[in-house]
Amino acid sequence: MQSCRRNDLPIGVFDSGVGGLSVLKNLVKVLPSEKFLYLGDTARVPYGNRSPDTIIRYSKEACSFLVKKGIKVLVIACNTVSAVASSLLKVEFDIPVIGVIESTSKQAVKKSRSGRIGVIGTRRTILSGAYRQSITLADSRCEVFGNPAPLLVPLAEEGITQGEIVSRILDVYLTTLLDKDIDVLILGCTHYEVFTPAIEDFIASRIEKRVEVVDSSTCVAETTKNFLIEREMLNQNFKMGENIEIFVTDDPENLLRVGGFFFGSNVLPEVHLIKL
Repeated sequence: MQSCRRNDLPIGVFDSGVGGLSVLKNLVKVLPSEKFLYLGDTARVPYGNRSPDTIIRYSKEACSFLVKKGIKVLVIACNTVSAVASSLLKVEFDIPVIGVIESTSKQAVKKSRSGRIGVIGTRRTILSGAYRQSITLADSRCEVFGNPAPLLVPLAEEGITQGEIVSRILDVYLTTLLDKDIDVLILGCTHYEVFTPAIEDFIASRIEKRVEVVDSSTCVAETTKNFLIEREMLNQNFKMGENIEIFVTDDPENLLRVGGFFFGSNVLPEVHLIKL
């Protein structure tokens, strides 16, 4: 009986801003019978240029809000938080915590033929070395090349995902990685999924070799699904209705304005403003 009540609880999803809506979109796609609570810390986005201590403090405050609401698992829809704070969050909270880096790394290793893997992410994610560590743990023969791509986050938050500005910025961030002869590129920030068409077009315009683009948003959704199945934590008592609640820490109208880019639909659930 207790496990049944636990299984009925929603899945908590946390991101520093609206980019994690791409994770939520993929979670809803693979887990249509689940309920979700999403929190975007939009008042303090981006996390990628913050100190580790600040990222940890912000993350604890945000995750504490979701845990108090009552969730059965916490999905960290932010590569920066996964890189810096996930191990501490697993100790801090007495629920399963699923980050994006391990699942994305495994998928990248699986897809790579040469073992030469590129990563773009926030400055803090790249500096942490989390992807290099996770990838080489999966396959020590792999070489990992990282490049910070901080300007993509504010562009994504403004809904600017195509055009000359994006192309010029991709030239700065991707050219050095393509020169390393990579055959897989990890989008190591959940904000970056919306740039996938532009990134694939840019790569095709620069080199003939195929480079597989691995998106962390898709990988963590599949990992969460498998985790719930393996531990018999799927919701078996789903009822049709509003199964998503969204919370932000600043300007709900901004999320409603650009959230469709990430969520894949212009129709979003009601957005609640909270203070952490």
